[in-house]
Amino acid sequence: MEFKVYGHAGRPVMFIPCQSGRFYDFENFHMVDHWASWIEEGRCTVYSIDCIDDEAYACFNGDCRWRIENHERWYNYVVEELVPYIRHLSGERNGYDQGIMTFGCSLGAMHAANLFFRRPDLFNAVFAISGVYDSKEFFGDYMDDILYRNTPVEYLRGMSDDHYYKRMYNDRQMLFVVGQGAWEEPLVYSTRWLEDVLRSKGIHAQVDYWGYDVDHDWPWWYKMVAHYAPRFL
Repeated sequence: MEFKVYGHAGRPVMFIPCQSGRFYDFENFHMVDHWASWIEEGRCTVYSIDCIDDEAYACFNGDCRWRIENHERWYNYVVEELVPYIRHLSGERNGYDQGIMTFGCSLGAMHAANLFFRRPDLFNAVFAISGVYDSKEFFGDYMDDILYRNTPVEYLRGMSDDHYYKRMYNDRQMLFVVGQGAWEEPLVYSTRWLEDVLRSKGIHAQVDYWGYDVDHDWPWWYKMVAHYAPRFL
């Protein structure tokens, strides 16, 4: 697994690529240009990581159990290997340890949200753009124990009212934003579902819906980053 580092100091931001993307997509799709000023000012360091969607969520012809087992291996790699290394690098650069912000668009937004919700002890913010937070788009009606714990709307809905994670969530920054234009319809539905579950559990997150001209594409995601990212930094 490979990853790239952009920056020298500031808040650690973990960027997860879009569906079937790679660690260099933050640069190749020019998202780095829209974070450049904050990176150069030392307000953040972006860690653009790799994923294995083609062996998991995006492997539509594969066995569902095999696919989600692969995803769980990727999740374990992130939290057990990559996060400690990012915290080490961030500690060296900033002089102290701090939580990591997760950030992603499209399927990367779902991964960013899932990492945050499963481990709020490691991640202290999530910025998710145009994400899907249920499993139906990728797994249909299939559900098992591993997929359940990787499907935010399901495990949050099943979370007990006295679970200590709820307090941790409410002490952290959460932003979910989606457009309502071309290719966004299933993502709007999933975002509203997530919003309803969070509200029912007393978990306070900001959820924003942009206009009907806002499509599922990079130019709009750049505008969302320009609008929202400074509040995290």
